[in-house]
Amino acid sequence: MLRFLTFILVVVLSNVIQCITGFAGTVLAMPFSVMLVGYNVAKPTLNLLGVVTSIGVLISDYKAINKKEFFKIIAVMLVGIAGGTFITQHFELNPSLLYKLLGSVVIFFAIFDTYLFVRKKTDKELSAPIAMILLISAGLVHGMFVCGGPLLVTYASARLKDSKEFRATLSAVWIVLNSIIFCTDIKAGYINGRFFMVFIVLFLFLVLSILIGRLVSKRMNQKAFLITSYALMFISGISLFLK
Repeated sequence: MLRFLTFILVVVLSNVIQCITGFAGTVLAMPFSVMLVGYNVAKPTLNLLGVVTSIGVLISDYKAINKKEFFKIIAVMLVGIAGGTFITQHFELNPSLLYKLLGSVVIFFAIFDTYLFVRKKTDKELSAPIAMILLISAGLVHGMFVCGGPLLVTYASARLKDSKEFRATLSAVWIVLNSIIFCTDIKAGYINGRFFMVFIVLFLFLVLSILIGRLVSKRMNQKAFLITSYALMFISGISLFLK
């Protein structure tokens, strides 16, 4: 019972963060959730809750979606997701090593973006090849481990300057991509009676998460939003070392 109550607390806090920034919720929650309830429950539950949270963000902010970037991100990341799914189905991998590698990359970008922020160079631009590599890599990692968010944020922070546009566009992306991943979870046999019991309980607490997240996001200015995003990228990178 204590493990499940702790799991509920982790889910509430992570989805508050997801509402505020549009990313990082699943990445931050996954290491602790796997330890508390196991991968087969944690992965599909957090994935579907992330979809619901993103829908909650878009209820009032859907007009802020950058449609051009949304369709570009979806198209390129789907290529990466297909590659990631193929790799996990056909090759034996060392997940722990790959998580640590991804964590190192995320930490590097978090520090680099913070450096640019301190030097007042947040208007950075990405070249087309670098942007393509980031999006494909984000899709690849998301297809394999459902945690491509930090890499996508590196791309999005250079292309989406307004915090509401940033949050709305990324939320729309997760609705599409995570819905696809949920379909693969069904095929993998993760969706069963236990899953629905856990999801129904957590859904009740999810409403509280969305309300808190929306309240905080409305009071947060652009500078505070950027600082929060970079800090969460760094924490996301650290959390990947726990997987």
